Amino acid sequence: MKQVFACFLSALMAALLTVWLTNDGQQAIEAQDQDNAPSLTFPNGNQRGKNPHGGVDRRLFNADGLSSEEAVNVAVYEHVNKSVVNITTKSTRPDGLFFMDVPAEGTGSGSVIDSTGHILTNFHVVEDARTVSVTLYNGKSYDAAFVGADAFNDVAVIKVDAPKDVLYPVVFGDSSSLKVGMKVFAIGNPFGLERTLTTGIISSLNRSLKIHQNRTIKSIIQIDAAINPGNSGGPLLDSHGRLIGMNTAIASKTGQSSGVGFAIPVNLVSRVVPQLITHGRVIRPEIGIQQVYETEAGLLIAVLTPKGPAELAGLHGPKIERRRRGLLIIERIDRSAADLIIAVDGEEVSTADDFLSAIEKRQPNDVVTITIIREGRKQKIQVKLGGGPEGKRVESTPL
Repeated sequence: MKQVFACFLSALMAALLTVWLTNDGQQAIEAQDQDNAPSLTFPNGNQRGKNPHGGVDRRLFNADGLSSEEAVNVAVYEHVNKSVVNITTKSTRPDGLFFMDVPAEGTGSGSVIDSTGHILTNFHVVEDARTVSVTLYNGKSYDAAFVGADAFNDVAVIKVDAPKDVLYPVVFGDSSSLKVGMKVFAIGNPFGLERTLTTGIISSLNRSLKIHQNRTIKSIIQIDAAINPGNSGGPLLDSHGRLIGMNTAIASKTGQSSGVGFAIPVNLVSRVVPQLITHGRVIRPEIGIQQVYETEAGLLIAVLTPKGPAELAGLHGPKIERRRRGLLIIERIDRSAADLIIAVDGEEVSTADDFLSAIEKRQPNDVVTITIIREGRKQKIQVKLGGGPEGKRVESTPL
């Protein structure tokens, strides 16, 4: 009887020991392992505790389970995506086969810039469009009216009649302080996929890009964030969700993203947009020089605007001699009489685009000093700039 009781007691103690090892004992072992696990300190971590399995420390993530980088991405998107619109245009294009105009559709992106319904986009998105439709974040579409455009800089403003409570204006930033390597975010509608977010960095600054009629925009931002057809006109944002540029073009042989994209800097947009809203056009300074010949020595004046600022200031164009021979009048153009422009306010110019850029830095009624060469001698002539809706385009012709 004693032997049976001893066996029963031994079995009971063994069972109790097993239960302890599989519960409290195991918890004690895990607690000891957790105490011995390596610990990292992350000042932005909200969750505490060590990982007993050797995986990623949970303190890398915030309360929503997001890493610091993911949290920024999400915050930018949630802050700005309601400001981005999808633009659909309808136009016509000529059909070379039947000599008829056929319907054509286009898509692009835009940003809400105020609570009255003004939308910022690229000029090439709405150029020649007969109708423009804007779809907001809530899926509702509105017909858009054309407000104004600056074709030279590929900037346009359109307007929708939508309730204020569905309009979320984007916040304008400053593109003068950008640096290569800064993170950027692009939101747009590539291939019609509304409000798509892509990320990247600023790859380079101060690029030059030919946009309209071979007009070169300077200070262009180069990015590697993926942008594709449909992204044009959409916002380029910094890590604070501020507008720093407007996506406008890509460098690609296939027409799709190759990791080289371009955006118009927001500071240029900020200068243009108020004039487009107020006047429907850009008020540019006018110097009264319509055409120049580009030479190795400088810009030879080809055509002056009659009684324009340049002519009134005393600048000379080619001398035209007319002679009558019977019933015919023969014209002879003496280009040697024209002034050769070499600088504007001391800034050397060698192309028509250089000259136009130097003039457009000024305002109507500003006085500029034009350095010329006339009859082999250098002279300086002061010109008071005029103003016009677009300013006269300075055309260039190789000589």
